[in-house]
Amino acid sequence: MKLFISILIPLLVGGIAGFFTSSGVEGWYAAANKPWFNPPNWIFAPVWTTLYILMGIALYLVWKSDAVQAVKQTAIILFAVQLTLNFFWSLIFFKLQQTGWAFAEIIVMWLMILLTVLWFGKISSKAAWLMVPYICWVSFASVLNYSIWKLN
Repeated sequence: MKLFISILIPLLVGGIAGFFTSSGVEGWYAAANKPWFNPPNWIFAPVWTTLYILMGIALYLVWKSDAVQAVKQTAIILFAVQLTLNFFWSLIFFKLQQTGWAFAEIIVMWLMILLTVLWFGKISSKAAWLMVPYICWVSFASVLNYSIWKLN
């Protein structure tokens, strides 16, 4: 049951955020100037779904661990904060069309992901490594966000 809940949480957050994303992708984003390295729109849904599942598995490994309660609690709080920032980035970027503010927010999100990876690593190296594709993708998304902000 913990595994199911752990995977469901990021998938639900991503699904709700996807509502804001889809409205923006079909609207202003379609006409926005984008850098040459902007991936095709169809790639985002499978990438994010995979990342949310990996994040959920990482959360599960931390949640079920026998780690010291304070360390585990801090790791889970950091996970919740970065996931909340993940949600709000979609709202800021796609719905509000505030690419500059979205860039500032994604930098904070990246730092929170890094802290989450580090805290997860104190509990489970597998959990930390499962978060690495996510921070890599958010690193790319940060560069993409910055480029779109500057081009528009």
